[in-house]
Amino acid sequence: MKVAICARGEGLQAEVDQRFGRCPYFVIVDSESGKVIESLPNASVSAAGGAGPQSTRQLADHSVEAVVVGNVGPNAAVALEAAKIKVYTGIEGTVEKTLQKFKEGKLSSVSDATVPSHDGMRKKW
Repeated sequence: MKVAICARGEGLQAEVDQRFGRCPYFVIVDSESGKVIESLPNASVSAAGGAGPQSTRQLADHSVEAVVVGNVGPNAAVALEAAKIKVYTGIEGTVEKTLQKFKEGKLSSVSDATVPSHDGMRKKW
């Protein structure tokens, strides 16, 4: 499965980022092999608005099937559901540690927002 993990940098050793639409990178991995497919800079990190739906579009364009994040806002949750991208929460530490938790089934699947609108603009995780 092609999984995007929200991160502050590139690669497996990057620290995860709790935000979805405003995380600096999406580290896209193959969940079966554990290999990094791509460290994708988030084009929406500085968007004036609509960062969640724009980030969703970017991930859909890369055929991502799931995203692993700390929190997701209401507009992003709707966009991710429409794009049929599954959402998992419970990230901590590095991309590698989070990927391991994903593979072990230790992350929570969510279908609704976990924070209010524009939460990612207020917080610097």
